[in-house]
Amino acid sequence: MLLNGTGEVIDDHEYPATTEELIEEYGDRTLELPNGTETVSDVLARLEPETFENSEEARFAVYSAVSDKAVGRVGYSDRDPTPVGSPYSPDAVSF
Repeated sequence: MLLNGTGEVIDDHEYPATTEELIEEYGDRTLELPNGTETVSDVLARLEPETFENSEEARFAVYSAVSDKAVGRVGYSDRDPTPVGSPYSPDAVSF
């Protein structure tokens, strides 16, 4: 995910700051995601109103609220077996 300079302005913002203040100030900034783009406004609007005590909290909020446009293949994991009945499980093969 490319913050396109948004991370730096979030770091430089004066804290504490509310979700609403960050949306007002930086909401029109575009985040480039692997499968499209979203604005900071779209991302932060998914969260409950909150007051961030520092820039790290604000950055984590942005990272945690991006849509599935920020992930590769939805439902894919190369670490865990696919659960039985999952819509992402491969077709059964008979030998």
